[in-house]
Amino acid sequence: MFFRKDYAKPGPGIDPDAPEKTGLARFVEILQLECVTLVKLNLLFVISCVPVVTIPPALFAMNHVVRKMVLDEPVNCFYDYRTAFRKGWKRGYAAFCLTGLPLIFGGVGGLFYLAQAGLNFMLLAPFVLCSTVFLAAFLAAPYVYGLLDAGVELRRAARLALVLSFGKPLRAAAAAATGLGIVTVAVLAFPISLIFLLLIGFSAPCLLANFYIRKLLASAL
Repeated sequence: MFFRKDYAKPGPGIDPDAPEKTGLARFVEILQLECVTLVKLNLLFVISCVPVVTIPPALFAMNHVVRKMVLDEPVNCFYDYRTAFRKGWKRGYAAFCLTGLPLIFGGVGGLFYLAQAGLNFMLLAPFVLCSTVFLAAFLAAPYVYGLLDAGVELRRAARLALVLSFGKPLRAAAAAATGLGIVTVAVLAFPISLIFLLLIGFSAPCLLANFYIRKLLASAL
């Protein structure tokens, strides 16, 4: 069946005694093993986002499935996604409030005050505030979903996400730029990017973002 996977069957050409791959080789290996699952996951995400109000739990569910991939855990795409969506919807909305809302309001506010700063230099202060909020949410976003998915309490997850993101800003920036940046560019390029968005436009960037932070997140947990 399309949404079922047989985990009892060994993969072709995989040596169980081979040393674990790392870095780019490991990421390519995950792509090879989970390429079909990524397409399924992307379709599930797109469909479940149609009502709009379901976007936060859909984001949480997608991150949950992707985290299982990077942690080398068995993935049953439809079951895992549906379970995370139904049981983790509160954490999904919490994660969106911690990341999505600050990104939106910080970004819009920063652009507004920057445009007005030429007329009144005092408006540089709220511009800096909005920019700081946007940057903090941008860097912390990948960690927030992973921490909440791992069962970390909301306040501790927010604090840990900020510590991890500013403690290792380059890795956090790489994760955020791939997880959020690629999706943003693809959405802005719509309808040219329609096929990409439907097939892997959300799941693949999410996988890459989680792959960047997997070790730092594991050490924090």
